[in-house]
Amino acid sequence: MPAVFIHGLWLLPSSWDRWAALFEEAGYTALTPRWPDDPDSVAEANANPDAFAGKTIGQVADHFSTVIAQLERKPAVIGHSFGGLLAQIIAGRGLAAASVAIDAAPFRGVLPLPISSLKSAKPVLGNPLNRHRAVPLTYDQFRFGFANAVEEDEAKALYDQFAVPAPGAPLFQAATANLNPWTEAKVDTENPERGPLLLISGETDNTVPWAIVHASFEKQKRNPGVTEVVQIPNRGHALTIDSGWREVATTALEFIKRFT
Repeated sequence: MPAVFIHGLWLLPSSWDRWAALFEEAGYTALTPRWPDDPDSVAEANANPDAFAGKTIGQVADHFSTVIAQLERKPAVIGHSFGGLLAQIIAGRGLAAASVAIDAAPFRGVLPLPISSLKSAKPVLGNPLNRHRAVPLTYDQFRFGFANAVEEDEAKALYDQFAVPAPGAPLFQAATANLNPWTEAKVDTENPERGPLLLISGETDNTVPWAIVHASFEKQKRNPGVTEVVQIPNRGHALTIDSGWREVATTALEFIKRFT
């Protein structure tokens, strides 16, 4: 049974390495595809930030849909942040056996805009020219947006190990999704072929707070498939890569095992 992992902004596929090993031990074939043009390493990414520029939600969703279409059976799909949004888009296309969306970016119809989310997005949204650029985070920005729930030493280690530039376009698309009927930041929440979906929220996430995850759940629960939501206490947006990653990964794995 394949399990496809989709990373979000400011991370690379290597952010899933420990998750992939855990799922492999459980009998799944773990796949961690790149976004288009992802560099091989954090060092290469930081040396060549322009590689990330210009990627849109629709382009990346189509890319992953093409990857999944080459598999012999529908996979489990697990995504974090914008990867969580992409996981829901893919599930809404009927391409997933089961899905887990972790602190997922909002889609059209999800209305809350918490102040902390706006602050987290300000490094990109604060300059309209960033729509066509790749934007890195400073350590302080990463600390607030990702690593607010861990100690300073761990936050610095996570920044050095994982943080890379990210395309600005997806953030602009998500920010304007409710104003644009043709937005690519949209999910078919009603498709009966969506499959089971688990939404995971980090309790202290500044980037995607509970208000956004809960509003996404309210939209998704209308689907005839199983829809569940869980909040992980005392965890921020770095919950997939920090020292508590195993708790989150096990929560996702147990859900996937129930349906695949």
